Amino acid sequence: MQIKSARFLVSNTKVSALPLGNVPEYAFIGRSNVGKSSLINKLMNQAGLAKTSQRPGKTQLINHFIVNENWYIVDLPGYGYARVSKTSREKWEKFIRNYLTKRENLQCVFVLIDSRLEPQAIDLEFCAWLGECAIPFCIIFTKADKQSGPKTDQNVNKFKKALLEQFEEFPPYFITSAESGLGKEKVLQFIGEINEQFVAPILPTDPNS
Repeated sequence: MQIKSARFLVSNTKVSALPLGNVPEYAFIGRSNVGKSSLINKLMNQAGLAKTSQRPGKTQLINHFIVNENWYIVDLPGYGYARVSKTSREKWEKFIRNYLTKRENLQCVFVLIDSRLEPQAIDLEFCAWLGECAIPFCIIFTKADKQSGPKTDQNVNKFKKALLEQFEEFPPYFITSAESGLGKEKVLQFIGEINEQFVAPILPTDPNS
């Protein structure tokens, strides 16, 4: 898929205030410092499109970007940052879960996993929750350029083994690098194939229109 344009649209915390859900939408989420914004920028060919924060866990917004004027990328707040208060975590969980369960045009959640790490309980628990809610998701292993290929494969296989203790089959997955562009075309091809099959949901009409 060719990226012809990508621009920021809106940030908010209310599902009711989200952009019109008449085009396919893809959400990116992961632990803080997993490289989410960098990967989105690489996919979109724009270095400063998704903003990285100086303080992990500070950004707590649903960020919408319109791509090629006909589909959305959504940059969700990172999870698992220790300095975020219990109140902030509970607030995050509420509005993110509302978004993920109620957004009808959401086609896939890309869960980003740091390929350098052993399987983390918080990632496995989040994937399990997505499965319980029947929310389609894929795994994106990030930062593959930071270590050898065999080490990445080793950690990917460990994550597969851990997740398959809860799932009958492993979801689609991609190994990526925001530095080298590894996996970029495969992720975009995956999105493009879904876009071709997309059927817009029937949206409620405004009785005053």
